Amino acid sequence: MKNTLLKPGEIGIFALGGLGEVGKNTYIFEIEDQIFIVDAGILFPDEHLLGIDYVIPDYTYLQQNQDRIVGLFITHGHEDHIGAIPYLLRQVKIPKIYASGIAIDLIEYKFMEHKDITPPFIEEYKSYYKYRFKGVEISFIRMTHSIPDMFGIVFTTPKGHIFHTGDFKVDFTPVGPPAEFDKLAKIGSEGVLCLLSDSTNAERDELIISDSKVGQSIHELFTRIKGRIIIATFASNMYRIQQIIEAAVLNERKVAVFGRSMERAIEAGMQTGYIKAPKDTIISGEQLHQLRPEQVCLLVTGSQGEPLAALSRIANGSHRQVQAMAGDTVIFSSSPIPGNQEGVNRTINRLFRLDVNVITHGPLADTHTSGHGAQIDLKMILSLIRPKYFIPVHGEYRMLKHHHNLAIETGVLPENILIMDNGEVAALSETEIRLAGRVPSGDVYIDGTGIGDIGSDVIKERKYLSEEGLFSVVLSLDTKERKLICNPTVISRGFIYMKDNEALTNQLADEVKVISEAALKDKIVHIPNLKQKVIDTLNTKIFEITQRKPLIIPIVVDLAESNEKV
Repeated sequence: MKNTLLKPGEIGIFALGGLGEVGKNTYIFEIEDQIFIVDAGILFPDEHLLGIDYVIPDYTYLQQNQDRIVGLFITHGHEDHIGAIPYLLRQVKIPKIYASGIAIDLIEYKFMEHKDITPPFIEEYKSYYKYRFKGVEISFIRMTHSIPDMFGIVFTTPKGHIFHTGDFKVDFTPVGPPAEFDKLAKIGSEGVLCLLSDSTNAERDELIISDSKVGQSIHELFTRIKGRIIIATFASNMYRIQQIIEAAVLNERKVAVFGRSMERAIEAGMQTGYIKAPKDTIISGEQLHQLRPEQVCLLVTGSQGEPLAALSRIANGSHRQVQAMAGDTVIFSSSPIPGNQEGVNRTINRLFRLDVNVITHGPLADTHTSGHGAQIDLKMILSLIRPKYFIPVHGEYRMLKHHHNLAIETGVLPENILIMDNGEVAALSETEIRLAGRVPSGDVYIDGTGIGDIGSDVIKERKYLSEEGLFSVVLSLDTKERKLICNPTVISRGFIYMKDNEALTNQLADEVKVISEAALKDKIVHIPNLKQKVIDTLNTKIFEITQRKPLIIPIVVDLAESNEKV
């Protein structure tokens, strides 16, 4: 199905996720009637999305146009860029996935967990590879990020280059391979029609410290700490994991790993060569107790205060193999993601109660650095690329707006910049960039194994229940004999504790009894009307007494109907 929003010869660019939010990154490029998908990420839910595991984009447009899809191109292996791949493949036919390095291993792990999927072929690309399709050539530029094998993607079209940076920062002393600044300068000199660039840290007017400096700081901490070290970081940060292992080796410590995602990341890192450890450096949990505290380093998940992660279970005393001890030092080699601060603080407080020393990133110790460039990094890329048109991506609206302002500072004309929302389509030609309209977009909730069967109404109900509680009344009556079989039964969950509020529950039950007996005097007993009368009366009475509005559910059992069925 052709995109009717585009004029003949125009290029379409839009996002199904990643605009106005940090996560769910899914960018679509329509060139010469072909669809190129860049990344397929998830969004981790905040505290308002009760019971939701992940949020993914609405793939309706891709379902309607799957015959035009060329492939899925992956910039790097973070969850907000690859986490939705299994859910995308359940709904949309993808002919091929293009990925590089460690991202391939992490995607393959996902396929092992989702055995009901028949995965497409994964084409491994290198930084010097080029793929040619009808009217477009795709090439890659290595960038620096907090995970290895991060690549920006270049679409070379007859109208000029389109460059999608992916996630990046400018690091002149990186832990891994350096960014390919020569390629950036080259496409900049050739002319870039449009740039799409990471906006995550567009508000930060500061220098993002190098990952190599963090490695030095971790090593210095290891030399000073005498007892057992427990260090938490992101499982996806391969460079940090390697730095921790190196610091442990230099200080004659063994490393025990706890947390499934951390174990999986180390396995993938060792397979790709990004993680190297001398033989017998990494030990099992059973071997821990054979060593003195000063010989041990525990590498754990839980840097964001996740309730079920290894560090959280150590802090609350529920871990099967590790108990925190006085004299332990816990290092957070991370910064809290917005929304996670409360969980991190809870974990830190529990650790202090156990007489554990806690070190977090701050003025006294550089234990973490961002993988996203701040303003100086973003302006450097804008100056190197010198795009005619610019679309800030990967960020909440205020971040996109700050990036918009930075682009103007570096010489991009204000009328050549589009700040967009998910679903809005940018139509691009050599002489114009315009908003052409919208395609279907939105959030789809993953709850357990279900995809999209939880809607916003269910989320509202869950939130309402969490705040106001549930009040249910069960009525047993016989409409044929026109009588109540027994007094109404009241059930309360999350509203009042019934044993301490017998007078209130009896009063409300009496109200329902009066309503029911009045209804039974009518010639025809209309059960839906009876239920609504109960709801209306109880809503008013309960609010008068408690100033609360629980969800009221009347349940009516009619013995006359039951006897007829028998």
